[in-house]
Amino acid sequence: MSPAGNGNAPARKGSAKDPAKGQETKEKLLEGALRTLTEQGIAKTSARTIAASAGVNQALVFYHFGSVDELLAAACRYGTEQRVSLYRERLGEVRSLSELLAFGREMHERERAEGHVAVLGQLLAGAQTQPALARATAAGLTLWIEEIEKVLVRVLAATPLGEFADPAGLARAVGASFVGIELYEGVDPEGAASGFDALEQLGVVAAALEELGPVAQRAVRHRLRRSVRR
Repeated sequence: MSPAGNGNAPARKGSAKDPAKGQETKEKLLEGALRTLTEQGIAKTSARTIAASAGVNQALVFYHFGSVDELLAAACRYGTEQRVSLYRERLGEVRSLSELLAFGREMHERERAEGHVAVLGQLLAGAQTQPALARATAAGLTLWIEEIEKVLVRVLAATPLGEFADPAGLARAVGASFVGIELYEGVDPEGAASGFDALEQLGVVAAALEELGPVAQRAVRHRLRRSVRR
């Protein structure tokens, strides 16, 4: 039996013969799983509680996903794809690091209000002991990181940092910072706010570099090159 409350169970035959109906049921289960994580936490998430939230028969959890753990992993991917899709166009419009960080704070407020930060916390908790959930959570976070990396490649190219920064690594650092601050807010809201302020100050520094004239930018690049060679 998994920490999510159930292990594997034999699939029932004869269900979901209609593909459209089957897909509808799967989506109900995915949404029910996310809702259960938000409202009851990972410890009380089981086939029974998910099915009750989804309004379907408990046996359909196993018919469509094989186990509760696999359903939670699928729900993680499903939920993340929805959230990333929602913000992708807006991220594509970001033109500076300060804009990215300001948008990150705005997005955080919305995600927290809609319960998605709580879901992330529960998924991370369950991922500590469930390899399938850990892989799915990591894959979900990677979807965010890939979008952040695209923004960083674009906004840093016009600054002296563009030649030296590692966008992929920096995207992971930014992503990890936001995840940490989101979870930290649950125990220290003022400390989390200070963390966001500190990140936004970095955006101000990057904006100042963008505004330097050609001579000053060359001087910064020269200094950075010397530092990298050491």
